[in-house]
Amino acid sequence: MAPGDPVDQDAIAAQWEASLDSEDPVAAAEEAAANEMTEAMAEQWAAMVDDSRGMSTTSGERVLSQEEIDNLLGFSVGDVNLDDNSGIRAIIDSGMVSYERLPMLEIVFDRLVRLMTTSLRNFTSDNVEVSLDRITSVRFGDYMNSIPLPAVLCVFKAEEWDNFGLATVDSSLIYSMIDVLLGGRRGQAALRIEGRPYTTIETNLVKRLIEVVLADAEHAFRPLSPVKLNIDRLETNPRFAAISRPANAAILVRLRIDMEDRGGNIELLLPYATIEPIRGVLLQMFMGEKFGRDSTWEQHLASEIGQAQIGVDAVLYEADLPLKQLMSLKVGDTLPLEIRADATVAVRCGSVMLTEGRMGRVGDRVAIRVTKPLRRPNTTLAMFEKADEQTKMMEAQ
Repeated sequence: MAPGDPVDQDAIAAQWEASLDSEDPVAAAEEAAANEMTEAMAEQWAAMVDDSRGMSTTSGERVLSQEEIDNLLGFSVGDVNLDDNSGIRAIIDSGMVSYERLPMLEIVFDRLVRLMTTSLRNFTSDNVEVSLDRITSVRFGDYMNSIPLPAVLCVFKAEEWDNFGLATVDSSLIYSMIDVLLGGRRGQAALRIEGRPYTTIETNLVKRLIEVVLADAEHAFRPLSPVKLNIDRLETNPRFAAISRPANAAILVRLRIDMEDRGGNIELLLPYATIEPIRGVLLQMFMGEKFGRDSTWEQHLASEIGQAQIGVDAVLYEADLPLKQLMSLKVGDTLPLEIRADATVAVRCGSVMLTEGRMGRVGDRVAIRVTKPLRRPNTTLAMFEKADEQTKMMEAQ
């Protein structure tokens, strides 16, 4: 075929068919078998996929539902549970300090309940029952996300502890308290009006209620640590009542206030940073407990200290010499002492000055006559004297 001739498509196709027919039949058979195996494997995989889909939709063994995932994690996105945690959430919160490690907190809040019962009865002139619903440890961010709105959040400052706390009053208690203070009839449920902010009168009444609660909280903490709780501000949006980081731990106390057929909850939130200054007294098992006190051991230690032997130094004269003069001393040099013959001698125990005296001689020994009384140490000697008396009584018996 010349270069300029047109291409004959039919001739080229005939040549390709001839070349295919002339190939090895064994290779062609192997290729066909490989194609059949590939198709069989594809059908098998498709069948396995269909079976797995059927098992996941019928028995639920391979694919977890959203409820099962929430149970595994221990919490759900839509609902924050502050009562108890499980699963991975329990592992995450295991490092958070629990209020059970601070035994005095429960005693303090039990005392707060008794005080509030009397104070609120005087405040409302009604039969008020206050009960301690629960004390739990929570994350600050979780609590802020779980507050049911509308509510009034009061940020108060503990002056002596130099930190803040949070008091939350729910809407049912707010309207119940307003109804009682403004002369509402008994036997009727408190009217709850949605979609409007609290008025100035309602806010002032809630502020007076919180002042009563904080005053009782001051009396409850007074045996442990005197503290002044002052209201800093009132908020209705939790975003503006942030007093700690979301991940910080806090103590949450829920108090239930019942006024016959009306009532609600008030919650006190104390971050651990707030109660850190009184952590030592909160670790006590009961009021006034003193750790490490053992009277028998104290008496034994005092008697042994009283009988211990110590060495004292009698210092006749001290002088400060330049290092140059000290290095130039030679054998036979004389150091003049600027001291008189009747000078007193200082008696020391280490660096502590005990007394003064005059030098003399008793037989073959140099002696010091004490001329001034012993200087009393800063600590009292009463326990040593008491231990000495008890030791003498025991020896006499």
